Amino acid sequence: MLDDLDTKILDILQERGRTKRSEIAEAIEMTAPTVSERLNKLEEKKIISGYYAKLDRKKFGYDITTFIMVNMDSSKHYKTLYSKAEKHPNILECHSILGEGSHIMKVIAKNTEELEKILAEIQSWPDVNSTKSYFVLSTLKETTKINII
Repeated sequence: MLDDLDTKILDILQERGRTKRSEIAEAIEMTAPTVSERLNKLEEKKIISGYYAKLDRKKFGYDITTFIMVNMDSSKHYKTLYSKAEKHPNILECHSILGEGSHIMKVIAKNTEELEKILAEIQSWPDVNSTKSYFVLSTLKETTKINII
């Protein structure tokens, strides 16, 4: 599906998403138009799903990161949960899981008062019968980079 040049392009972008196409072209010894064409194809194929700036949450007052495990009675209201989670500005991730609980969410809050309100909101959603929270004390690794070689 991917050749060596595509892999090199993707590695460069995973390290630094703002790398100019001309810089990528120079690094892999190709022309900028060729790199642009390859990037367009990678985007069309949805191999590249977006370009993001990683912000320091603490600089914006978000001092608390919590993983909230949600336990639901049935799958009847999963779509509602997904819709609410997707729209909620403090929920960064929502995953359907196996094992204890049915979903796990990564949630940020400015303080414990805000977190308490978010928890109460999640607990009021249809079919949510319990939550369990795991507070992050420090983050040792957080990345979106994957090994593609």
